[in-house]
Amino acid sequence: MSIHVKTLISAEEIAARNAELARTIAATVSPNVLVIAILKGSFVFAADLIRAFHDARMEPQVEFLQLSSYRDATISSGQVDVIRDIESDVAGREVLLIDDILESGRTLAYAKDLLAARGASKVYSCVLLDKQNKRSVTINADFVGFVCPDYFVVGYGMDVAHAWRQLPFVGIVERDGDSD
Repeated sequence: MSIHVKTLISAEEIAARNAELARTIAATVSPNVLVIAILKGSFVFAADLIRAFHDARMEPQVEFLQLSSYRDATISSGQVDVIRDIESDVAGREVLLIDDILESGRTLAYAKDLLAARGASKVYSCVLLDKQNKRSVTINADFVGFVCPDYFVVGYGMDVAHAWRQLPFVGIVERDGDSD
């Protein structure tokens, strides 16, 4: 049985949407907002979006936060742990969290609450993909790249078993014989 990845959102669609998102975000947040990318899945999206901020005349500071609710499991434990924390003081600052996908909402809600508790003046969130029917907690992203159907997606930084992060598009893993 062979496995391949079918394109769901093309690299061109992602690039165009990133430029739109950057302009929208620039109209809403401070030009020197503290951007915090949630690792690992958001790293490609965050890098492209941060580069798009340049054309939107933004000069963000950038940090990385690694969270996990999965560890070695394939199903979320429901408990979020900080694996790698940020170094910057967020007190009194506007923060923009960037994540790859908003699904259950646990990770993003945890990160927003953590930064608010540390004194951030405002915590915005931006996600590449929003699976709106998968929430376990009540949360919505302030900025959304695409609403995503209920598929397991890979590519553009997202993986399954450490595979397919390098793809320049968002795709769906298919095995020969799978149907739409």
